[in-house]
Amino acid sequence: MLKGLKQNIILAKHTTYKIGGPADYFISVKNFEELKKALKFASDNSLPIFILAGGSNVLFSDEGYRGLIIKIDNKEINIDGDKLKADAGVLMNDIVSRSIENNLAGLEWAGGLPGTVGGAIRGNAGCFGSEIKNIVKEVTVVTSNGEVKLYKNKDCRFGYRDSIFKHNNEIIMNAIFKLQPGNKENLKAIVFDHIKYRQMRHRLPSCGSVFKNHFLKDGSVLPAGALIEACGLVGKTIGGAMITKEHANIIHNFNNAKATDVLNLIDLVKEKVKQKFDINLEEEVQLII
Repeated sequence: MLKGLKQNIILAKHTTYKIGGPADYFISVKNFEELKKALKFASDNSLPIFILAGGSNVLFSDEGYRGLIIKIDNKEINIDGDKLKADAGVLMNDIVSRSIENNLAGLEWAGGLPGTVGGAIRGNAGCFGSEIKNIVKEVTVVTSNGEVKLYKNKDCRFGYRDSIFKHNNEIIMNAIFKLQPGNKENLKAIVFDHIKYRQMRHRLPSCGSVFKNHFLKDGSVLPAGALIEACGLVGKTIGGAMITKEHANIIHNFNNAKATDVLNLIDLVKEKVKQKFDINLEEEVQLII
């Protein structure tokens, strides 16, 4: 048996939604060798795999996952001048803090952002007018057959909440960020404001924004939350899930919600927005159903 392998692990304990049934197999990996062994185990046993980062942007089925969940749990951070190298399993809050301690600017927009470095790069996380693509220099990945590859920024094909890593099944292991000199106290103030904003507007347990914003042909943006609010859906509940009053693009697990409760709300939102605006909203949350 693979060292560290666990069975029937409840996925609700590993996501910010606090929703999800048991995974048949679950393993945390801390380095390349452990990851390669996990991939080989999955291959030898014909198991589907799902790579779990911080669990902040995923909704698992109430039935769980029939396969192997690989949790990327490497945690090293190194700073060399204006370059910060972080493992994929490092929490975004931790690299924000380390960059500020070293008077480095470029990550302050991510203050309070949930999830890990790997998840943020995969989904090109962004808020407060910035995206992670603006500071990524290099990304190291492992392919499904255990090969290590290096991507430069231009090779990552970053788009709105998108990157090549959402499409090629390669697993992010670490990244190098290019930052700039900054003032520690100024950066702390910016981060504090962002964290305060999130605390006031983002109710937990949730996954943050459920839907991507909608872009018009002229490049202007229609925020998904504004579209949902205009449909009169603020405060709408199904089962234990609710569209929050503070932020209409957040579905809150306020009372032991099931995945089906959240999915039904998602379907309702898409239906109403399509009826009223003829816009097809697209999920930002990853649905593993």
